[in-house]
Amino acid sequence: MSTSLLNNILFPSDLKKLDATELPKLSEELRQFIIDIVSSNPGHFGASLGVVELTVALHYVYNTPYDRIIWDVGHQAYGHKILTVRREQFQTNRRYHGLSGFPKITESEYDSFGVGHSSTSISAALGMAKAADFNKDKDRQIVAVIGDGSMTAGLAFEGLNNAGIEKTNLLVILNDNNMAIDPNVGALKEYLLDITTSKTYNKLKNDVWHLLGHLNKLGHNYRKLAQQIDNAVKTFLLRQSNLFESLNFRYFGPVDGHDVVYLTKILSDLKDIKGPKLLHVVTQKGKGFKHAEENQTAWHAPGKFNKETGEIFKIKSDKPLPLKYQEVFGHTIVELAKQNEKIVGITPAMPTGSSLNIMMKEMPERTFDVGIAEQHAVTFSAGLAIEGMLPFCNIYSSFMQRAYDQVIHDVAIQNLNVVFCLDRGGLVGEDGATHHGVYDLAYMRGIPNMIVSAPMNEEELRNLMYTAQLSNKGPISIRYPRGRGVLTEWRTAFKEIIIGKGRLVRKGSDVAILSIGHVGNTVVEASKKLAKNHIDVAHYDMRFVKPIDEEILHEVGKNFKAVITVEDGSVVGGFGSAVLEFMSDNGYSPQIKRLGVPDRFVDHGTPEELHRECGFDVDGIVKIVKSMIQPNILSNVG
Repeated sequence: MSTSLLNNILFPSDLKKLDATELPKLSEELRQFIIDIVSSNPGHFGASLGVVELTVALHYVYNTPYDRIIWDVGHQAYGHKILTVRREQFQTNRRYHGLSGFPKITESEYDSFGVGHSSTSISAALGMAKAADFNKDKDRQIVAVIGDGSMTAGLAFEGLNNAGIEKTNLLVILNDNNMAIDPNVGALKEYLLDITTSKTYNKLKNDVWHLLGHLNKLGHNYRKLAQQIDNAVKTFLLRQSNLFESLNFRYFGPVDGHDVVYLTKILSDLKDIKGPKLLHVVTQKGKGFKHAEENQTAWHAPGKFNKETGEIFKIKSDKPLPLKYQEVFGHTIVELAKQNEKIVGITPAMPTGSSLNIMMKEMPERTFDVGIAEQHAVTFSAGLAIEGMLPFCNIYSSFMQRAYDQVIHDVAIQNLNVVFCLDRGGLVGEDGATHHGVYDLAYMRGIPNMIVSAPMNEEELRNLMYTAQLSNKGPISIRYPRGRGVLTEWRTAFKEIIIGKGRLVRKGSDVAILSIGHVGNTVVEASKKLAKNHIDVAHYDMRFVKPIDEEILHEVGKNFKAVITVEDGSVVGGFGSAVLEFMSDNGYSPQIKRLGVPDRFVDHGTPEELHRECGFDVDGIVKIVKSMIQPNILSNVG
């Protein structure tokens, strides 16, 4: 397929040299370019394909980067990156030291706002619009592009509520494809479906707003007439009013999000209409690639695939592959729920990613996808717990940050038995700084009543989940990483774990290494390598950051002069800090080296690359151990 049009687009201003009739061809070239690159260099796929025409139209109509386009979440912004000077670099997308998979203000002036989590665009856009007013930039256009899935979060409604009382010129584009990663849920989804399927509503809305768009360009009397028509419309339209109009937004749509020529016309008209406006655009996630259209969840981020056949390449091995922690969680919660009728599962829009979809299929009445609404998920869990249910609230570690107040105020203060299963703990890889789950050990350990734990393998995960539901233990946090662990069979026998009790993995006398969570397996490999160099390592898997195993810490404090802590989390305030505090409080003074994520935001790369960068891969641990047991450092007390 020729890419002659796309090859001539370096800056968005180059788009304006094209006739509008050429934009469909450019859109197809852009879509094929995304397919070509992402098939061999995996990333978010379906979302970017769905907004190709919208992306082209936005950069055709608006004067970016002077005009601001804010992409909510940002995993749909691949086309935007390609059209904004980064086409030649796009093959490095999500690779170590390459382009970020999300808009990032330090990467390009065309990335108006750094994103990665959902529902921030409207608030950020309103702030930019008010700043434009203060700075007398009256001609600057501010556009927020938000998916319908992101509209379920409270922050989106907070932004709409505030923007509706301002006179500020702001356009919100609602990209309605009925999908987040999984299909959307909730009353808002049903409301938008009503709008998009009502023929009477759509015809009347299109006719009236087309008229108003032209009337607004005329004088005072016509604007007065437009307002009278506006009020009349609100009386007779579907459900007597439109949700967005009730918040003082001028509502336009729904319109076909794949008609690029029409999009350019309506966006041009909207530039001349002042105040807060919302354009409802209907798109199809995965548009233009049959397999992505038919299975939108699987093709959200499919990995490498054959662009001709649609085959998604899977890891091949002669030996059974280790299980993913997510799979083990999904099967284990079903097994436990069959034994304990009080167990329910909650997730904020991540049933497939967390594997809670396994329980959803078997026990739909006891499983809740609450949409992208982490705060609600936590307080909803608290309400269930206070009435005697046992909620397993599964939220990604970096997403849990959004519900921190609810964890403290609604769960911990009331000492409610909510089990927080924090998925994606640690450095998650190519999604980068917005998704690394590196702060949960630190932010959870400071909360009274909270038990903070991390399993070293899938069997430990099962045992921690089993232990958490045996009796009311108050709030419990169990964090585990993304991806595969070390076991190939998930159905291991349950064993109760004593809360606050760690375990000795390897005896040794030269140096003590204390680890928490899956990274303990890296310590095991490092210990084997050190043993070949006649260095004897004692390795303790602590299991709990809080309550921490004081018996082990006394043993280590009394017998070792060299101590290393290892965690796939922030070294500031995390597990290593807890060990330092204990040693200081109890009068021990070993030399302690903390390994973990440093006090900076770590960019994207494979987990292996990032662990090496942060110094807690196998070689990094070996290097630190060797440096600590040089002849001038006593290795032990006696």
